[in-house]
Amino acid sequence: MPMKILEIRRHSIRSPLGVHLNQMGVDLARMVGQNLGPFDRVVTSTLPRAFETAIAMGFAVDEQNEMMSTYGGAVEKEAPWPQSYQQYASAVKRGGVAAKYANTLAQYYAGVMDFISEGRSALVINHGGIVELGVVGCLPNVDFSTWGGPVSYCEGARLYWDDKFIRAEVLRVNQ
Repeated sequence: MPMKILEIRRHSIRSPLGVHLNQMGVDLARMVGQNLGPFDRVVTSTLPRAFETAIAMGFAVDEQNEMMSTYGGAVEKEAPWPQSYQQYASAVKRGGVAAKYANTLAQYYAGVMDFISEGRSALVINHGGIVELGVVGCLPNVDFSTWGGPVSYCEGARLYWDDKFIRAEVLRVNQ
């Protein structure tokens, strides 16, 4: 039986200190989006660069969620961006505020899966650090040592759902 799939990706390129995608970011999101979907649900953070990435990829946004816009200073102290998936997993295993945030993301993502049918997919676009913490929260027992460094623009992970998240694969973009 086909499983539900959740793709979690980082937003595309913006100019330094800019809030919107620049032209390179729009072009990258378009290129990546050509090989994605379809998605039955698309959720982004409330920051323009995440919303604009989904649109440039070719997908309408169903929901924006403030929780995915930033993880705040307390989490940043425990799990400063940028880090590898493995480093974020280590921070989550310590059980502090980073673990609480990762678990909150995992619960939210499980709720997103309720919106889609078996064999269908959803897309989440948010930010570096938030991508990795969410993936680790969904799969706390996975060995992320082979997943490489932090996510770059439009990178992330594809998670497979069968009444819970059961496995994932890292998604990298050749720019």
